[in-house]
This record gives sequence, C-alpha cells and structure tokens, in this order.
Amino acid sequence: MISPYDILGVPEQASDADIKQAYLQRVKDNPPDRDPARFRQIQEAFEAIKDQDSRLRHALFAMPHIEFDALLAQAFGQQGASEPMAADDFLKLLSTLSIEKSLAQLTKTPS
Repeated sequence: MISPYDILGVPEQASDADIKQAYLQRVKDNPPDRDPARFRQIQEAFEAIKDQDSRLRHALFAMPHIEFDALLAQAFGQQGASEPMAADDFLKLLSTLSIEKSLAQLTKTPS
C-alpha cells in the first residue's frame, strides 16, 4: 500500500501548510477529468493526513492493503521466502485482509 505521504510527496513530519500545498499541486497536475482514479487517490491521501488529528487517526487505525495471494505465498514460504511466517503473524495479517474484495476479484469473469 502506498502511504498518503508518498502519494502527496511529503515527509511524515510535514506541516499542515506543506501538506495542503502538496495536495493543491497534485490536484493541479492531476485534474479529475484527466485521471479520475488518480484524483480520487490524491483526495483520499489528503483527507487521511490533512491535519494533526487526521495524521494521528491514520497512524493509529489505518489498515494496510494486503493482497491475498502475496499473503499466502509469504505464509507458506513460496516465491523465494526464506521461511514461513509464524501462525500468529499470519492470523494478524489475515484479519486485515479485505476478503470481500478478494472474493470479488476471484469471481470476475474475464472479458
């Protein structure tokens, strides 16, 4: 998952003003009519870290996006992993996974 700080191109110690300036520049460079998905990503990043309260909320409660296949590969030591992860770690990661999204991707029919 790309962090909101990376999306906006600011360090984690950036001030509210620096974050807002970076946001406005990114919006200017990526208007919604050119790339709606990128624009939405920029908006969500700004909302996540726009002020001190938002940054604290993001730091405490933001869940990482984890791909199910990558999680399984790491859990079972596939694809060059040095050793399988501990069962407790696997269960913690699994609890953060958006199962609904993964199931939706599995049930998509190819066009």
